[in-house]
Amino acid sequence: MKAVISTDNNFVSAHFGRCPSFTIIEIENKKVINKEIINNPGHHPGYLPKFFNEKGVECIIAGGMGRNAVNLFDQFNIKQYVGISGKIEDVINQLVEGTLITGDSLCNPGKGKGYGVDKTVCDHDNNSNGGEEWKFV
Repeated sequence: MKAVISTDNNFVSAHFGRCPSFTIIEIENKKVINKEIINNPGHHPGYLPKFFNEKGVECIIAGGMGRNAVNLFDQFNIKQYVGISGKIEDVINQLVEGTLITGDSLCNPGKGKGYGVDKTVCDHDNNSNGGEEWKFV
C-alpha cells in the first residue's frame, strides 16, 4: 500500500492541499519499504489527486481536507483519512500496526487559505476527536 501524509516539519499538517510537504510511504507485509518526503508541488484544484494517482497512492492521511478535494480524490478511488494529528513517525507506526484513529476534519472551510504560503499558523480548532479506528489489512 502506498500512502501520503500531509507534512509540516515532523508533524501531520492540518491542511492537506496547502501543507509545505508530503511524506510518501510504501508499506508491504506490515513494514515500511520506502519513505520519501517531497515539497508540495502546488495547490491547484484537481492537480494533487491526479499527481498522487499517477504515483500509485491509495490513501491520503491529513488533519483536514476540503470537500472539493474529497470529491476529487474519490474520482481516483484514493481514500482519505482525516482528523489525524501528531508526529509523522508515530502516525506511520499506527498505520503499520492498524491502530490509526481517524476523526472529523481539523479544518473549517476556508480556514486554511494562505497557510503554507502566506501564513505560518492556520485558523482551525484543534478540539476534534471521536473518529473511527482504521485497520491496515
